[in-house]
Parts: sequence; structure tokens; C-alpha cells
Amino acid sequence: MKKQENAPAVLGKRHPPMDAAKLTAKAVALKLYAEKNKYNTNYALFIDFSVFSGTKRFVLYDLNKSKTVSTALVAHGQGKGNLFSEEVVFSNVNGSRCSSLGRYKIGTKYFGQFGHAYKLHGLNATNSNAFDRFVVLHSHACVPLGESSFGICRSDGCPTLNPDYFERLQKVLDKEKRPVLLEIYR
Repeated sequence: MKKQENAPAVLGKRHPPMDAAKLTAKAVALKLYAEKNKYNTNYALFIDFSVFSGTKRFVLYDLNKSKTVSTALVAHGQGKGNLFSEEVVFSNVNGSRCSSLGRYKIGTKYFGQFGHAYKLHGLNATNSNAFDRFVVLHSHACVPLGESSFGICRSDGCPTLNPDYFERLQKVLDKEKRPVLLEIYR
């Protein structure tokens, strides 16, 4: 097994980064889905919630070049009483404060409580209530730019990014004519 050079450690335990082969397989499948359903085929977003929260697990992916453009930390939902838990609990239920697995269409940009954000439309049975639950893609200062040995903050179910990274991501999302897809998996 390859040594993880820059993986964060908690009490001496190394946390592995995202699985590149798994990401590539997800990207190939998502591009086919995007082509078939008339979504954006230039870029996609991926989140692997099997990865420790202090490790970069959010990916902006170039579907045409089949490569990662950038990576970032991303918060997961806290659920009920799991404010400091690394275990990601998934739910599609209103008020659960959990993340939801599945594919999403990045929807309309708006200005809200956390500044600019994007509405998310769940495309699977596992996330079909995302829009009604106000699960949106946004930023928050509690998410650091660099990796953390202690993990990061939690959200109320929203994929939440660092403000500086989110600002750069907006430039990509805003220039695309067709909706970009996001896939959350583990």
C-alpha cells in the first residue's frame, strides 16, 4: 500500500484521500447521464463522504479532459445530535439536518443567509426532497481552505465550502450554459 504523504492525521492515524479509480468511474457514468439528459458535459462536481472531513473530498472535475480541476474540503450534515461526529448519516427527510446521497442538478444562484448560494435539485429517490429541504451549495467561514487534522464543522445537510474556494467555483458554474451536475457518494 502506498504511503499517504499529505493525508491529515488524528492521534497519529492517517486518513486516506479520495479513491481516484472510484472518482473516475463516477465521472464516466455521470458524463453519460449528462449527455443523455442534456446537462452540462464540460464540468461536474463530486463529493465522496467516505473520506474524513479534514481531507479534501470535494472535486471540480473536467469531464472533457477526464481530470480533476480542483479539490476542497466540504462539510457534511450534522443530523440530530451529531455535531462532532465524523460518521455521515444520510437522510432525505425534512428537518433531518443530514446530507443525502445521489445526483443533483445545480440550480439557480441566489443571495441568502450565507451570501451567494445555488439551489440543488435532487435527481434520485435518495435526495428528491433536497429543494424543499433547502439543501443548497454554499460557503461558510467555518470550512478551512487547507486540510485539518481535527475534521471540520458540520452543516444542516448542505454541502458547504470555504468562502475563497466557493468564490473561484462560482466563476466556473456561472459561465456554463447548461446546468452542472453534482454527485454525492460514499
